[in-house]
Amino acid sequence: MHKLKPITALGADKPQIDQFDGLEIAERPDFALASLAARQGAEAQCAELAKAHLGFDLPAAGQGHLADPHSGFWMGADQWMISAPQASHEDLAAALKTAVGDAGSVSEQTDGWCRFDLSGSGLKAVMERLCNADLASMALGDARRVRLEHLGCFIWCLNPGQAVAVLGPRSSAASLHHALVGAAKSAL
Repeated sequence: MHKLKPITALGADKPQIDQFDGLEIAERPDFALASLAARQGAEAQCAELAKAHLGFDLPAAGQGHLADPHSGFWMGADQWMISAPQASHEDLAAALKTAVGDAGSVSEQTDGWCRFDLSGSGLKAVMERLCNADLASMALGDARRVRLEHLGCFIWCLNPGQAVAVLGPRSSAASLHHALVGAAKSAL
């Protein structure tokens, strides 16, 4: 029998936390992720069923919703990323698929993405070095798809001007982390 144990996207037993003067970068492996796409012709039905399950309307373009336990943000036309605590929602994708049925397509995304939460007064200075997301225009829950270094990522506003989540491809977690740390060292 195999003795497997989970590791973070950075390959450790525990999440990496980096502290700088005015910024914290925290690896967050404690969230389950699932993508939801409404099927053609069933957009309204998918939105209705998803709302009944999640407790909120699916966000419009550039927007998101932060709540407990489910949160989510818009990824593209009739597509959303849904998030919930991993400890209580390990089966997030399966539960979401059961809720939307044939009105939507759902895929497990938890191990396809890594998440780093950045918070502190130095956030704006660091993010300005990394991407062109206008943090000042982002309200609570808003999300933007950006190119961060050479990676396609999402910036999700957790606290306007003070905290964001950066979601990037898990296969490039070390590169993303290196970029975040490098920008923090440069800016702060």
